[in-house]
Amino acid sequence: MVVRQLHKNIVASLFKGKVIVLIGPRQVGKTTLLKKILQAYKGKKMWLNADESDINKALQSATTSTQLLQLFGDSTLVVIDEAQQIEDIGLKLKLCVDTNPQVQIIATGSSAFELLQKSNEPLTGRKVELHMYPLSFAELKKSAKPLVEKRLLETRLIYGSYPEIINSPGQEKEKLQALVNSYLYKDLLRYDGIKKSAVIDKLLQALALQVGNEVSYNELAKTIGNIEPATVEKYIDLLEKSFVIFKLTALSRNLRNEIKKGKKIYFYDNGVRNVILNNFSPIALRQDKGALWENYLITERMKRNSYTKHFCNTYFWRTFDQAEVDYIEEYGGALHAYEFKWKTNRKKMPASLLNAYTINSTQFIDVENYEEFLDKI
Repeated sequence: MVVRQLHKNIVASLFKGKVIVLIGPRQVGKTTLLKKILQAYKGKKMWLNADESDINKALQSATTSTQLLQLFGDSTLVVIDEAQQIEDIGLKLKLCVDTNPQVQIIATGSSAFELLQKSNEPLTGRKVELHMYPLSFAELKKSAKPLVEKRLLETRLIYGSYPEIINSPGQEKEKLQALVNSYLYKDLLRYDGIKKSAVIDKLLQALALQVGNEVSYNELAKTIGNIEPATVEKYIDLLEKSFVIFKLTALSRNLRNEIKKGKKIYFYDNGVRNVILNNFSPIALRQDKGALWENYLITERMKRNSYTKHFCNTYFWRTFDQAEVDYIEEYGGALHAYEFKWKTNRKKMPASLLNAYTINSTQFIDVENYEEFLDKI
């Protein structure tokens, strides 16, 4: 059994007079984790799944704090699963926490664009927001011997780290395809009348092929055909808010020839990216191993930063004359630059970066030293 890093974060946040909002992609283990926490809790508890019609109706019809607290009965720990299904969920939760802060509510959701949109404003100052991701390197390493997880690196690069995939050795491809077909579009397709179409598929394929490269909405629109750049931007925003992809923006402050509005797009999970391309070839045969490695490292670093509360701004850096750095973090008033190499091939950071900025530290991350980058602060 893999111990999730968020377990201790959630337990530490209980009964502090705030709603806990847990969001993340479907199938990353939110339900499993919360049921474990409820099982260990000795007081009265309740699980409400807003996907179930009778529970949904009861929550929808409860419009006052009195009605909601009556619904909870004498439970002091209440989980509302898939809370984004409930209209005015943010206001309802605000009423509960203001009226009876002794009742701890945990609200979960698999689509940020619904749950956060509905809860952010009413719950200002009244919530603890936590993000959950597919299994992290640190979690997997602690669940097995470190050497075992390092030996599985190439498997993770190809099939990713969703719990069901990790737990189905030998069936990764079939399980991944089923997961993507069942869940990848589920939240997105309910929003604003969007339908699964060749446009969405072509956009995802184009993004999968451009991992590690700067993307242009205009160029993507031309590649897909019969679509406006504004529509591309809208779909990318929705794909990000439904936890399929995320953006990394360019650092640009000093040099005239820096890329000022550049962006790169990465997938939350390598396996999802490879399903979209229908490419499960081994690393030795891949032409895109550099992209796989970069996507893996940036995604795993994001998990690590989130779970350890290592708050920082993140960027890539590039100039028009092709000087570039894969990844930069800004924290403590300092910049830290990283280059990712699949094979040990160390070189110097671009002189133009070092001359233009005060860089606190530089590091080249490869298969020999990635463990420290992903597991330690």
